[in-house]
Amino acid sequence: MALIDLQNISKHYSAQKILSEINFHVDEGERIVIIGKNGSGKSTLMKIINGTLDIDGGERIVRNDLEIKMLDQRPNFQEGHTVRDAVEAGLSELNSAKERYNELSLLLADDFNNNKNIDEHEKLARYIEHHNAWNLDDKVERIIQHFDLKQYENKSIDLLSGGEQRRVALASLLLQKPDILLLDEPTNHLDVYMVEFLEELILKEKFTLVFISHDRYFIDRVATKSIEVENCALREYHGGYSDYLTQKEEWIRTLQKQHDNLLGVLKRENEWYARGVRARLKRNEGRKERLMTIREDAKNNPAKIRQMSLELQREAKNFNREKSINKQKMLFEVEDLSLTLGDKELLKNFTTRILQKDVIAIVGPNGSGKSTLLKALLGRIEPTLGKIKRGECKIGYFDQHRELLNDNLNLIETFCPNGGDRVNVRGSDMHVYGYLKNFLFPREFLEKKVGVLSGGEKNRIALALLFTKDVDILILDEPTNDLDIPTINILEEQLTNFSGAVIIVSHDRYFVDKIAKKLFIFKEDKHIEESYQQYSEYLELEKELKELAEMESTTVVSKPKNVKNEKQKTLKLTFKEKIALEKLPLEIEEIELKIAQKNECLANPKCYEEIGVTQLAKELAELEKMYEQKVEELLEIQEKEEEINTL
Repeated sequence: MALIDLQNISKHYSAQKILSEINFHVDEGERIVIIGKNGSGKSTLMKIINGTLDIDGGERIVRNDLEIKMLDQRPNFQEGHTVRDAVEAGLSELNSAKERYNELSLLLADDFNNNKNIDEHEKLARYIEHHNAWNLDDKVERIIQHFDLKQYENKSIDLLSGGEQRRVALASLLLQKPDILLLDEPTNHLDVYMVEFLEELILKEKFTLVFISHDRYFIDRVATKSIEVENCALREYHGGYSDYLTQKEEWIRTLQKQHDNLLGVLKRENEWYARGVRARLKRNEGRKERLMTIREDAKNNPAKIRQMSLELQREAKNFNREKSINKQKMLFEVEDLSLTLGDKELLKNFTTRILQKDVIAIVGPNGSGKSTLLKALLGRIEPTLGKIKRGECKIGYFDQHRELLNDNLNLIETFCPNGGDRVNVRGSDMHVYGYLKNFLFPREFLEKKVGVLSGGEKNRIALALLFTKDVDILILDEPTNDLDIPTINILEEQLTNFSGAVIIVSHDRYFVDKIAKKLFIFKEDKHIEESYQQYSEYLELEKELKELAEMESTTVVSKPKNVKNEKQKTLKLTFKEKIALEKLPLEIEEIELKIAQKNECLANPKCYEEIGVTQLAKELAELEKMYEQKVEELLEIQEKEEEINTL
């Protein structure tokens, strides 16, 4: 039985239909992403799942005692709470359960025949296990550290910024681990290191999750199913973002209608994904294998760790060869730049040149100084030390405050301040509606005041307006925040076609990988490293180097022989595990064959039209779920067998 089942649900606001007789369900262990344009009904669907929004028709069926919790865009905290208080606020029930469990353990040590105590003890054990709460204090400390909240833990929650408060609320929900966790744009206000920690935590602790996100790498790593909200209906796709692209493209082909523009965007996106991401993953496989081998070899030869570390450092440096400058126009010349904000040193001794065709992403942890560097380049703050020489160039700037916009003007007045209804876009004379249609605005929006638009709609308007300006360089501070994936695709296409220089600050790894040709990376020592590699590959190398450094600093101590012998006696494969070790490889091979057949069918219009894309996707998802379970079971047994063999 599903944890939650929505049957024939309809919802409208006044005369506007949002959802029409949709069906949706969540099974235990599923991680479902909701995809769609802003305003399509994603947040409405989340609120209906959560039970906080009334429906106009249909039925919402929920399993008894189901615990559903949702991350609010503006979280509320108890007055007077510190950050640590707020993080731990939802854990009282778990702490009480652990106290009672320990109490019962002592009672059962004296009297193991009390059936009532045995039943309660087992029930509490299952509850604590489900919430992975055996080491709750360690988990609290770990999540506070990884979400960069340690420095604020004794500070009043009211003194934190909106983004920091969201991190606190997210940390609290992750620790509580409800039966279903609902997250609306969880990666907003997280830097890439926090996002990576969030991904690993969700996967490791096997959350049941429904979420909305525009972070395509996050979707691809986390989601087991994608639900698209479009035209008041839902359409289901198995897997994450890359699978969604493939299946969506095939579905559009079956419609046999004129969807050339959308199909073109999807096809380009899919080709980029296949060429960039999969190629990189394939390159990394060999390196990963070497790393795993060294983990084993290090027990006997720790020097190999240093050898591998040097190899990885050389690999990283291969990307950082200085490109030829040729005769491109100089936009910025930065010499020994140092920046300090208040008492905090952000940057020191940075020297670089920015040329007319550079496409640069400035990346690094939250609070490292990325936006401050942009303001220094724009001349809005003075360098603490050093100098910035600006060439003759016109700059287009986008920031989260949307300073280009006037809330009192409508869209026509915004784009045509001198009257008329035409706009010049890089030499092309266009009707303002024809141009705004490219940014997914319907005709009825032309007369709307900017002030009544949502945050995401204002961002779209600000970006659309920016691309009408005659500029040599675009400087964009977190441009993908509050944007849906279709709009980000449009932004990427506009930036790709822009002939000038681009500087962006972004935590969106997919966006940076796709757009940037060069990275300015803020390091812990307040210096900037310049790199020509893809951001996700840089992060992968950085992570591996950290792992190797940790391995190198750990002294390998041999266990006394008698301890080995004792452990060998107690640690052995069960009869059931021995049978599984023989059967599982054959079962996995058989499932792999079936998955390949389903994928072949999905690529053949004659085949998938006969079966139905939805049915085929469902069968494929079930096979992949079964495949993951079998592989996980086999790996656990093999790890146990390896441990026995090394003793």
